[in-house]
Amino acid sequence: MELMRSMFSTEAADSIKDIRRGGPMVEYERRIASGGLVDGDSFQVDTIQQLQSLYEELIENEDDCQLDRYKSSEKSGRSRWLWSRLITQPSTYAPVKGLYLYGGVGTGKTMLMDLFYEQLPSNWRKKRIHFHDFMLNVHSRLQMHKGVSDPLDVVAAEISDEAIILCLDEFMVTDVADAMILNRLFRQLFSKGVILVSTSNRAPDKLYEGGLQRDLFLPFIDTLKERCIVHPIGSAVDYRQMGSAEQGFYFVGKHYGTLLKQRLQSLIGDEEPSPQTVEVIMGRKLLVPLGANGCAYFPFEDLCDKPLGAADYFGLFKKFHTLALDGVPKFGSSNRTSAYRFVTLIDVMYENKARLLCTAEAGPIDLFENIVTVAEAQKVSPRSSRSQKSDDPDLCVDNELGFAKDRTISRLTEINSREYLEDFEMRLRQQQQLPLQGLDNGGDVVLA
Repeated sequence: MELMRSMFSTEAADSIKDIRRGGPMVEYERRIASGGLVDGDSFQVDTIQQLQSLYEELIENEDDCQLDRYKSSEKSGRSRWLWSRLITQPSTYAPVKGLYLYGGVGTGKTMLMDLFYEQLPSNWRKKRIHFHDFMLNVHSRLQMHKGVSDPLDVVAAEISDEAIILCLDEFMVTDVADAMILNRLFRQLFSKGVILVSTSNRAPDKLYEGGLQRDLFLPFIDTLKERCIVHPIGSAVDYRQMGSAEQGFYFVGKHYGTLLKQRLQSLIGDEEPSPQTVEVIMGRKLLVPLGANGCAYFPFEDLCDKPLGAADYFGLFKKFHTLALDGVPKFGSSNRTSAYRFVTLIDVMYENKARLLCTAEAGPIDLFENIVTVAEAQKVSPRSSRSQKSDDPDLCVDNELGFAKDRTISRLTEINSREYLEDFEMRLRQQQQLPLQGLDNGGDVVLA
């Protein structure tokens, strides 16, 4: 028996050593060596070192952080869940601080966080989710517990039961309803031992800048900086635009509407598209004008001019892998709200690795030329060519949208790249178990 215990403890120790020898840094170097990643700049290397340090710290503090989901029995888990709702629990802050990564678009933040997440042991309580999706889930849970004296505490307890390591992609606060609950929510989560790893285009002090009742949001920034190491990625390289860009299915000009429908039909095949309904959260439904075989068609105004949001878009891409969007306009002050919805739509599409066909009034960069940040507006010189544009009544000065547009432009570029479309087709073929075909010389995906 003693021999067996000795052998077991030796194996466990060796296993821990193997885990420590691994981690995101080792995987990052392996992928670069194999050609699976472009060799990153010094900023990416600094960031992966930060993630490696966090990884090693988590390995060292696995028991104290209660990361292993199998350490407690199902029965004790249920008891702890019920007990936490009957009495106030003492704070159990994790001995490990989280990590908040921020920087420009396409600098590899999401890729690096995902690489970190994939290296975490499978038996750990962990979750990786897009910030939009996370907040939708929070609001849905709050609805379920609205009869409870403190529903936010119950929601925080549920989330911490499910995941101690919470990886949130694209942390961006634009909704006042989100802004008003974030401080209390994350104070509850942190006090229950949750460790946050997040990516964002904005530094913590710039979150929700210019938003309604921002003074009530400011305590959250202090909470975030208290529980997370804030790490900037200073790279100016947009790796999304380093692929071999193709026209893909992005057509500039209103007269391409008929061609868009023809291309969509060629992807659908023999099936006849028809109106369909998508179930969204809390009983809501989204009407799809035309859909068939995983492909959906929308005029722009039906998807971005109407009061829709991330929940509707997540519901859409759970049912459809391809979206044909007809008539994307140039954005400015007259359609600022539509621009916000379009940004959210592209975020959700990118998160779901979906395919886009669209007609637009201009290319990705020119779509947003009338959207500027306050700093950009202040830099306009009276003698510059931009000063003439400052008199344009459609010029929109909006900090959140001004920062978000760079991410959207970058993602639109990647979504229409040869690499993205080939990867999409490969995944689709694997799902359908059909023979793979490549791209034709025009850069379009051939599915038929």
